[in-house]
Amino acid sequence: MTGVARQLRCLRHEERPVALVQLDSPPQRKPPWLRVKLPAGATFFALKRLVREHRLHTVCEEAMCPNIGECWNQRSATFMLLGDTCTRSCGFCAVTTGRPGVIDEQEPERVAEAVATLGLRYAVITSVNRDDVLDGGSHIFAATIRAVRRQVPECRVEVLIPDFKGNWKALAEVVEAQPHVLNHNLESIARLYYKVRPQAKYERSLELLRRVKELDPLMRTKSGLMVGLGEEPEEIVETMRHLRFSQCDLLTIGQYLRPSAQHLPVVRYYHPDEFAALKRQGAVLGFVHVEAGPLVRSSYHAVTQEAAAAQQTQPGRASSQEVPL
Repeated sequence: MTGVARQLRCLRHEERPVALVQLDSPPQRKPPWLRVKLPAGATFFALKRLVREHRLHTVCEEAMCPNIGECWNQRSATFMLLGDTCTRSCGFCAVTTGRPGVIDEQEPERVAEAVATLGLRYAVITSVNRDDVLDGGSHIFAATIRAVRRQVPECRVEVLIPDFKGNWKALAEVVEAQPHVLNHNLESIARLYYKVRPQAKYERSLELLRRVKELDPLMRTKSGLMVGLGEEPEEIVETMRHLRFSQCDLLTIGQYLRPSAQHLPVVRYYHPDEFAALKRQGAVLGFVHVEAGPLVRSSYHAVTQEAAAAQQTQPGRASSQEVPL
């Protein structure tokens, strides 16, 4: 492991050296800015009991999210539909891969009941990939959005959806249910897709975001990227530009953390100042809001991101200006 310094330029072209951890082999220890406290607290355990009682799954647990303690203590959780077994084997993901069980048609009502019990005013809903069914589970997404709206009318709903293998009728079904924010994560740069998301297609994910805007120009779209998998700085910016040209409004960027020895190794850790530079880059490119940081995940501070977007009267436009990293 070697430490190097890289020059970061901000919007005013000021330069400053930033310590950067350059890894020659998978890291044995995380840098201090990635250390989090073990989850605890009455609210955390109360939410944990609620999830068990309603026989629900959360991506917070299944994906081993480092922010679970913070979010659950703030009564914020991301519900995961369609079971806890995914039909895909992404190189970064901790969710179990295998043959899923039968889809539970009553799950939307149970999720809505949990949202009502928690008194949520903002709910995030995602799912595993269900390539074993024709619609990819889109009807469950739509039913859950409607169930939450029916039981908790004041609650805003964000969905993080799979690509449905390019089934655009399935996408239309979700859009028609009118979530407040529709999120689909691009996850990584095009060059690394073959190992990061082997059963997905980079262009298909970008097309999905474009099609959402064709179906409903006013719907907020969102995507997320991980860094630390071996991408180059210019490739990150290029990917951000592709997202803006696909009319993506909101973006999250976070550090990839290896769930186990069977997953892709971390190539390097990004310093918090580098994430700050990426956030500035996103503003230049025209994103309505960018949440970037070492521990940022798709639904991290989701309500704050959506509130920032709501304050904007018009989505930004893609720009060719660049903030060198």
